[in-house]
Amino acid sequence: MHTTAVLLQAPGQLSLAQVGLTAPGPADVVVQIRHSGISTGTEKLFYTGAMPPFPGMGFPLVPGYEAAGEVVEAGPETDIPVGTHVFVPGANCYDGAFGLFGAAAQTVTTAAARVTRIDAGLGAAGALLALAATARHAIAGPGKAVPDLIVGHGTLGRLLARLTILAGAPAPTVWDIDPVRRTGGTGYDVIDPTTDTRRDYRSIYDASGQSALLPDLIGRLARGGEIVLAGFYTEPLSFAFPPAFMREVRLRISAEWQPADMIATRALVESGDLNLADLITHTMPAAQAPAAYRTAFTDTACLKMILDWNAA
Repeated sequence: MHTTAVLLQAPGQLSLAQVGLTAPGPADVVVQIRHSGISTGTEKLFYTGAMPPFPGMGFPLVPGYEAAGEVVEAGPETDIPVGTHVFVPGANCYDGAFGLFGAAAQTVTTAAARVTRIDAGLGAAGALLALAATARHAIAGPGKAVPDLIVGHGTLGRLLARLTILAGAPAPTVWDIDPVRRTGGTGYDVIDPTTDTRRDYRSIYDASGQSALLPDLIGRLARGGEIVLAGFYTEPLSFAFPPAFMREVRLRISAEWQPADMIATRALVESGDLNLADLITHTMPAAQAPAAYRTAFTDTACLKMILDWNAA
C-alpha cells in the first residue's frame, strides 16, 4: 500500500510525495483523509528546525495531527463501520518516514481506538477538534480557573475565549500585538497590551509561546494569581524571583488533550454551541501543500490553513 503524503525531508524542505503504508491489523482502520489542518505552533517548529529534541521525532517526517476523513476499511476487531466519518489525531503508519504526527496524507492506517467519530456535516471544521480539545483541557477540570486574561488571539486564544464564555464566566480580556489579529472577537475585547494598565489579573493564559513575556505577565498578576502556559516553548523559561515571591505566583503547564476533553468538545461542536468553521481562514488543495505551509507560517491573517485532499 502507498499513499500521497506531505513529507518534510529536513527543515524547510517540504513536498508532496508517495510513501509506503504499513498493512492494517485486525484492530485498525484505514481512513481516506478529506481535510487536514496545519499547526502554526509545533509543526512550524519542525519546519523551521527550532523544535528541541522530542521523543519519536526525526526526518523524513509526515506532519499533521489535525485531520478528518472517512473510514474505507475496518479490521474485524473494530466497531467502526466503513463509511463512518472520523477525526484522526495523527498516524504512525509509514514505511521509511517518521509519523510522530502523520495525519497529512491522503490515506492513513491507525488503531480504531485512536479515532473519534464525528458528524460528516462538520466538513473541514472536523479537523479542528484537537485544537478545541486542547483549549478545553487547559480550562476544564478540578482546581482550574478560567482565564481573565488571554495572551494571543490566534486560533488557540480564540478557542480559550469562547470556552470561557460558554462556561458562564465573565468575558476575558485578550491581548495581541498584531492589529490584524485584534479583530474577530465576539463577546470579549481584544486589545494592544501596551494600552493595558491592569495589575490584578487572577488567571493569565499564555497562548503565544513567547517565553520572554513571562516576567511581564508575572507583574500583571494579583497576589496568589496563576499563569497557565498553554503554548509550546522552545526557549528556557526564566524570571526574577522577587516579583513572583511577592505575589505568591503559581505556574501551571497545560499539555495535550485527553479522551474526556475530546468527548466534551465534540458535544459542544455538534450541538452548535462551539463554532469552529469560522476559524478556517484559508483552504488550499493538497497538491499545493508547499505553498500552503508557507502561507500558514508567514501570513498573520491566516488563523487556520486547511489542506483539501478530496482532489488528491
